[in-house]
Amino acid sequence: MNFMNRLFLRSRWILLSLVLLCSMFNVQCVYAQYNTDRLLTIGRSALYYEDYVLSIQYFNQAISAKPYLYEPWFFRGVAKYYLDDFSGAESDCSEAIQRNPYVVNLYELRGLTRIQQNKFSEAISDYTRALKYDPQNRGLWHNRVLCHIQNKEYEAALAELDTMHTRWGQYARAYTMRADVYMQMKDTTLAIESLHKALDIDPYDGQTWAARSIISLSREEWDSAEVQLDHAIHLMPKHAGCRINRALARFNRNNLRGAMADYDMALDLEPNNFLGHYNRGLLRAQVGDDNRAITDFDFVLRLEPDNMMALFNRAVLLDKTGDLQGAIRDYTKVIDEYPNFWTGLEFRAACYRRLGMTAKAEKDEFTVYRARLYKHLYGTQPRLNPNQIRKRSDEDMDKYNQLVIEDEQEPDREYQNGYRGRVQNQKVELEFMPMFALSFEPQKGDVRSVRPFDRLIDDLNDRLHARTIYINSEHTVLDDASSKSYFDYIDSLTVAIDQSKVTNKAVEMLMLRAVALSTIRNFDGAIDDLSTYLQIDSSSVVALWQRAACQARINQFQASEGTNIELQMASVLGDLNHALALRPSNAYLHYNRGNVYAQRADYQHAIEDYSAAIRQEPSLAEAYYNRGICLIKQNRQDEGIADLSKAGELGLYTAYSLIKKYRNKV
Repeated sequence: MNFMNRLFLRSRWILLSLVLLCSMFNVQCVYAQYNTDRLLTIGRSALYYEDYVLSIQYFNQAISAKPYLYEPWFFRGVAKYYLDDFSGAESDCSEAIQRNPYVVNLYELRGLTRIQQNKFSEAISDYTRALKYDPQNRGLWHNRVLCHIQNKEYEAALAELDTMHTRWGQYARAYTMRADVYMQMKDTTLAIESLHKALDIDPYDGQTWAARSIISLSREEWDSAEVQLDHAIHLMPKHAGCRINRALARFNRNNLRGAMADYDMALDLEPNNFLGHYNRGLLRAQVGDDNRAITDFDFVLRLEPDNMMALFNRAVLLDKTGDLQGAIRDYTKVIDEYPNFWTGLEFRAACYRRLGMTAKAEKDEFTVYRARLYKHLYGTQPRLNPNQIRKRSDEDMDKYNQLVIEDEQEPDREYQNGYRGRVQNQKVELEFMPMFALSFEPQKGDVRSVRPFDRLIDDLNDRLHARTIYINSEHTVLDDASSKSYFDYIDSLTVAIDQSKVTNKAVEMLMLRAVALSTIRNFDGAIDDLSTYLQIDSSSVVALWQRAACQARINQFQASEGTNIELQMASVLGDLNHALALRPSNAYLHYNRGNVYAQRADYQHAIEDYSAAIRQEPSLAEAYYNRGICLIKQNRQDEGIADLSKAGELGLYTAYSLIKKYRNKV
């Protein structure tokens, strides 16, 4: 019997060694022999999950291994572009172009990086080169025209627009750009004609309505401007600039309540908007909401500490609310900057008198008396005059109480850009919460104090006595130091596995390495390790769980690139079914399987799994959230909103935005 046991253990070790050797070979290719294809795939996956710093590390490895390939230079440039390192992205694109000067995307991205740096002539050169290889690419023509406009090369822009009209006669944006050119040339009549043509072709383009409203605002046609901005806001509800402009139109139509509502919404969308805070502060002051007006001017002064107009308005409000020392402080700063600002001297004198500082008050009053032969209304704030609006650059202090507009209102020049915004460019309207997986990073990102917990993972941590493994549904973004730490940890585990003579120890380290590889987005490497683990222990629920989660994340990335993932989804479902057969009480496995069904649009089975997860874990907010979305997809809005409400109650506050959106559809 002892001989048989030894023989069994020896044969098991030989099997493990052979399997580990295959797994080790794959990992060695990544880290030692530089399997460049895999590095590029992992790096692109990290790009998809918006882990740009980590993706750069993978592309760095690919560049070190094969510096003559253009792809790693290009993708590293994409990552830098997302990080707003436009000069670095430009440099990487140039390196890629040196290696392969016939790829259109390289010139397109470099053109965008140059636009961000105001290098419009260089961007034009890039688009011209790209159009030699892809002359029918409308986006390249579009961007080159906008660069000509930025360079004030209006005749060149009009000539190219003529070509675009010939090739794409129903492209409304070309007429909007033509209107932009005419506006720059001060020919508003032709600009309006072009905008009307654009709206005839596409009446659902919010940018065109916004551009039309700019002309109406410049002509002080407030009624028309408001109607046009109504259309623009309906089509672009999250565009703060349109709301700022509509507030101006409403103010000039004496609709103060409507103007205030627009400023409030604009600042919800764009909290650092200068004009929004400044003008809302003036409106609040006019309606007597002095304390909140002070808050607005406090914010403006944090943005622009030397803005004397804002400082004086705050001084007036502090004066009215009884903070005389604060008012004198602000008045004094303004008077030091503008010694001949008589209104400021009068107001400060009034503050001095109220504080009993008669000598200082008389000094200010005498200064004003000597300089001015007429008398102002003493210590009062003039009401806003709807006909008085100053430009932002106008520093005439006597206009301190007038609403502000930008010096030049220009239409938004929207470049055709496949890189800006989220990498997952095709996002669905209702997005499901992601799967739960194992990670060395704890769940963060919300206000819930209870972290996901399962006895199975707790037992695993007790057994391994290594880094703590957590249950996490987030795609944790790593910084440079954290990424390096994980790479070093994986290297140490690889060495330890290679040198281990004890089967159980090697298997445990294999699990640890799989979790670490998952964290750095090397899902293929993690799956290799987990598959090896399952060959040794086919009943490991944890390994089945993690392998399914890793494959699901690969599937999500591949689906974004147009790959058919039906077979891979079946693999995920198979692992989850196997794991649930072994541990049917695990809420996270039910939840994850529900996600697979939801992705297949099999909402009824998804709802059943989410319900099972909730029975096992009643505080699982993600299950309520996803079940709510499935119910909405089935047109069961009442039930769906109830689930979303429960998810919000449990701390998943993103649910409330969906409730607000779908409440009116009940």
